[in-house]
Amino acid sequence: MLSQVKARVLDKPLFYTGVELRPHWCLEQTGVYGSVITAWVGPCRVATSELVDMEDRLAAERIEAKEMLHFIAEFYGITLEAGVLYQRLFVQWCERLLREAGMQNLRREGDDLLTPHGKLSVSIATVSPVSVLIHWALNIDGTGAPVPTAQLADLGWGREQSLGFAKKVLEHYIGEIEEIRIAQCKVRPV
Repeated sequence: MLSQVKARVLDKPLFYTGVELRPHWCLEQTGVYGSVITAWVGPCRVATSELVDMEDRLAAERIEAKEMLHFIAEFYGITLEAGVLYQRLFVQWCERLLREAGMQNLRREGDDLLTPHGKLSVSIATVSPVSVLIHWALNIDGTGAPVPTAQLADLGWGREQSLGFAKKVLEHYIGEIEEIRIAQCKVRPV
C-alpha cells in the first residue's frame, strides 16, 4: 500500500534533460525519504537518446521548451500500472484547475493536455528497480518545441503564477491520493 505522499516545490530553476527521471532524484533535491513529488520551473531539452517513451525514441523525437513547469514524482510500493493511473489522475486535476483558471479550450487525450493551438503538456511514467517514476511538465513558454504548443503564458502566467499553480494542483492531487489510501484502509475483507 502506498504511504503518504509528500510534495516539495523548489525555488531554484533547474534544467530538465531527462536524466533527472531516475531513482532518488527527488530525495537528492528535497531530502525527503519516501514517496514524493517535486515541482520546479526551468527549461527543457530532452534528446532522443534520453527519451523513456520507446515510441517517441524510435521515431527520433525530442522534447524542448524555453520554460516549463516540471513535476517529478517517485512512488514506492506501487506497480507501473498504478503509476500510469496516478499519472492520468494528475493530468485530470491539472485539466480541472486550468479550466477553473480560464483555459476553457483545453482537452485531455490520454496523458496529454492540448488546446487548438497545440500541446500544453508532456508526461511519462516508468519503473525503476525501486520505484515508479513520473515526469509531467506544462509549457510556460514553448519556444523551441518541435511541435505546436499551448502555454501557461496564454493565461498571463510566468514563473511565480506557475509555481502557485503547482502548489494548488499538488494539494488537490495529494489529497485525492490520501483519500484512495484511506479507502483501502477502512474496509473489511469479504
